[in-house]
This record gives sequence, C-alpha cells and structure tokens, in this order.
Amino acid sequence: MESYGTILKQARESKKVDLSTASRETSISRDYLEALENENSEIFHGEAYLIGFLRNYAEYLDIKPDRLISLYRNMKIQESGVPDELIRNLNPEPKTPIIIWSIIGGIVLIFCVLYFAVYRPKQIAKERAYAISEKTQPKIYEVTNQPLNARLYIGDQLSIETKTGKAILTVVSDNNSDLQLNTPSGLQHFELSETRELDCDGDSKPDVVIDVWEISSTEKSRGAEIYVMVKDNDIPLQELDNTTIPLNNAATNVNQVVILEDNRAYPFTMNASFRNPCVFRYEIDRKDSVENYYSNGDVVTMTANNKVRGWISNGNTVKFQVIAASQTYELEIGKAGEVIVQDVKWVRTDTGRYRLVVENVD
Repeated sequence: MESYGTILKQARESKKVDLSTASRETSISRDYLEALENENSEIFHGEAYLIGFLRNYAEYLDIKPDRLISLYRNMKIQESGVPDELIRNLNPEPKTPIIIWSIIGGIVLIFCVLYFAVYRPKQIAKERAYAISEKTQPKIYEVTNQPLNARLYIGDQLSIETKTGKAILTVVSDNNSDLQLNTPSGLQHFELSETRELDCDGDSKPDVVIDVWEISSTEKSRGAEIYVMVKDNDIPLQELDNTTIPLNNAATNVNQVVILEDNRAYPFTMNASFRNPCVFRYEIDRKDSVENYYSNGDVVTMTANNKVRGWISNGNTVKFQVIAASQTYELEIGKAGEVIVQDVKWVRTDTGRYRLVVENVD
C-alpha cells in the first residue's frame, strides 16, 4: 500500500527542496513537515490540523491533496484494528436448523412489509403536514443587541427597536433570486450574498446590517437564511491609551491590509460566522486564548481594544465582519483547507495617525 509520508518526501527530494526551505515557503513548522513525512500524527493538536497541513504541503509539492488524504484515512482505518465482535469464532456452535432460520426470516419480512407499506407512509405524511404547518405560521423575530441568524419565509417579520419606536420588516417574497422586505421606508430587495446597512425609521442613519446567506435556486420552500446585526450610532467612541498601540507603518508591510484610518484608536467588534465545521481559536488583547469546534450557524462575537488574533483550521468555512466607528467591514480569509493565523489590530504610524489593519501571521 502506498504511504502518504513517502510520497511527500520523494516529491520534496525530487524538487531538491530541503525541509527548512519548505517550512519557510509554506509557513508550516519544520516539526510538522517532518511529522507528515514520517506519518507521525501524535504531534498535531487534532485531525483537522493534520489534514489542513497535509493539504497545504501537498499543494506546495504539486501533489493532488485528495489522494494523500485518502491514503491517510485508509491508514487510520487499518491501524484501528478489527473489532472483537467481527472476529470469527474458531469453534462455532452447531448451526441453527434451517427451519428456524426460515421462521425468523418470515417474521422479519412481515415486519418490513408492515413498516414500509403501512407505518412509514403515515409517519412521513404526518411529518410533512407538521412542516407545512410550521412554515405557514408566520413568526416574529425580535432583533436585539445579539446578532440574529434565522431562516425566513413569506410572512415572517423582524421587529427592530429604533429611536422612533419599533420598526417591523415583513418578508413579502423569497423567490429564487432575491429576498424582498417590506419596511417603513419602502420595499427593499436583497440579493444572495449581499450585505447592506438598512435605515428602518427614515432618519438617514442605518439601524441594522442585513446579510443574506442563502436563497435556494431550486426549492422555494427552503426560504432565505439571513444574518442581522443591530447598529448603535449613538455609542460614543472610547479613546484608548495611545501608548498601548505599537508604532508601525502599514504601507511598508505587504502582509497588512488597512481597513480603517483615523486620528485616534478605539474598541472594535469582530464577528465570526461559521458556514461549515471548523476548529477556531482566538485571543483578545493578549489574554488567554479560547479554542472550540464550531459548526454551521455558530457565531462568535469578540470585542477588543487593541488586537484580535485568530487561528482557523479551514479558511473557507468562516466569515468575518469587523465593526468600528459604526462601519462594517467584510474580511476575506482564505481557501478551503488552508490553515490561517490572522491579526486584526490597531497600529500607529510615524505621522501620528492610527490604522486598523488585517495582518497574516507567519
């Protein structure tokens, strides 16, 4: 059987690349590269990290990642051994008479016929009737300071508290191309993957940010999945101690992307929204890090004075939003299977200005 570690090592040696060079060019620790070539999985914090590093290293060596991941999983299956209950008894008891097996088979057959022909159809009909009933009953969602992730259907409403009172947004259409909301300021159209600020009470200031995550192109009955976040324009910006902001010129750092520049620094909020399973670890203002496994629909909100550092096991599974100075910024993270370490932080320029930047960490 082929060995994924041997394939990696032979590919690297054929390219005449040493481990130090490979580590530098892939941003993967040399210890991890050696562990992959030696098929030592114990050094990794979890299987998600191992697969992420294996995918990146394979792409770097021009090897199809799926082939190596299959070899790794086959090796894990072989190492797990055969369960005791599947090992054949060397001294089996005498065979049960054929007539007994025939009776048992007949009973099982009768049970299957009754289940699939009578009971199961009735159960399916009940489930469908309940689902239709649930969907036809409009729901009202109270939008509070906590972000809301919900699937909306025609007739559902969003209740939003504004300066002039409650504003009601009603779903009037979730056709296969856009989501239509009837609001106090008129009919609003939102396309798939569109993120937009919305003024609900007509005071020319945005009250919420609405992000349309999914609209099925084939099944209208699935509705539309959205993410809603309240904007508070009256919260004063808390100025930070300037001595805590490092001096740094983002213009000369190719790893930095400037998302905001101002004459002072202030706290910012960062939301991580997960679309697929992912291991995510984050650290706020150099405090103790928090690590967890998140799945589709989970949201993590982080508020920092200076910096948020995040470790993502699969860059394509999480979407980030940064909220600062009543503005929302969408962040592009990375490719599927890519392991990423990224900072969102304030830096101070030599001209006395402050920049909120995104920086990839090697």
